[in-house]
Amino acid sequence: MGSVLVTGGAGYVGCHLVRLLRERGARVLVLDDLSTGHVDSVGAEDFVRGDIGDEEAVTDLIRDNGVSLVYHMAACALVEESVADPARYYERNIAAGLSLLRSVLDAGASGLVFSSSAAVYGIPENVPIEESAPRRPVNPYGRTKAFFEDILEDCAEAYGIGVVSLRYFNAAGAWPDGSMGEDHDPETHLIPNVLRAAMGVEPAVRIMGTDYPTRDGSCVRDFVHVCDLAEAHVLAADKLERGKQKAFNLGNERPASVRDVVAAAERVTGKKIPVVEDARRPGDPPKLVASAKRARDELGWEPKFPELERIIETAWKWHRSRPQGYGKGR
Repeated sequence: MGSVLVTGGAGYVGCHLVRLLRERGARVLVLDDLSTGHVDSVGAEDFVRGDIGDEEAVTDLIRDNGVSLVYHMAACALVEESVADPARYYERNIAAGLSLLRSVLDAGASGLVFSSSAAVYGIPENVPIEESAPRRPVNPYGRTKAFFEDILEDCAEAYGIGVVSLRYFNAAGAWPDGSMGEDHDPETHLIPNVLRAAMGVEPAVRIMGTDYPTRDGSCVRDFVHVCDLAEAHVLAADKLERGKQKAFNLGNERPASVRDVVAAAERVTGKKIPVVEDARRPGDPPKLVASAKRARDELGWEPKFPELERIIETAWKWHRSRPQGYGKGR
C-alpha cells in the first residue's frame, strides 16, 4: 500500500481503520479537527489537526504526500443533534464535504471511500434492507448522507474518480485487546451507555421509546463490530472503479432491540443493569437491519464478530481498562 488519508481518523471508527491500515503496511495520514476525536487513539505520527473545509491546505496535504486514496470519515453524526441544529449538519456534512471533494479532485487522488449510514433509508418498507431500497431519510443527519452520496455519484461520473459508499448500521465494540474503543462526550450510543450503567458511572440506561411496532416496543438495530467495519474499508479499496460509485450495507443481519442489548450486557458483565423508560428520541426509525449480501458477495467481507455478546465483550474490556476514556485512565 502507498499513502492514504483518513479524514476523521481520530474518531471511533476512524482510529480502528487507521490501526488496521498501518498493520497492513500503509502509510496513513490522519486529518482530524479533534472536535470529537482523540489524538491518543492514533498517535502523533502523520497526524494533522485541521479542517476538511480548508480546501487549499487539504489539497496540499494530498498532493505533497502522494495520496491516491482518501477515506472520508469526518462528519457530524448524531441524529438527535441534527434535528435540533440541522444547519450545522448541512455545513459540515455537505459544504465542508464538498470542499474536501474538490481537494481530492484538484490533487489528483483517484479514489474515495465514504462513510455513509443506514440513516439514508429512513423507515424502510422491508427488513432486512437491501441497497436497492428507497432512500427516504427521516432526519437531517440521514439527509446529509443521502445527499452527499448523490454528489459523489455525479462527480464520479463527471470527473472519473472511483467512489465506494459504505452504509454503516450500528457500529459497536472495541479493539479486542481493550487498547482502543469508544469515547464520546456526550456519549449517545447504546452499548457504551449500557456498560457505563453496569459500572455505576451512570445511574441507569434510558430506553428511549417503548411503544415502537417491534417485538418488545423498543427500537431494533443491527450492531456491527468496529473492527469488521474497518476490514470492510480495506476491502472496499479494491472495488473502486473510475467513473462509478458503488454502495454497500455493513451490518450483521442480526436484529437486536434495546432490551436485547441490556439483557446481553447483563450476561457479559454479570451485573443487573437498571433501566429507565423514556420518550422516543426524535428522528429514530423503529427498525434498521441490514442485508449485507452485496458486501459478502462483492467485497468478500465476512464479519469476525457477528454475535452481540462477543461485540459487547470487547467493549466491556475497553471500558473496564479505560473507564474515563483516552488519556485519562491508567
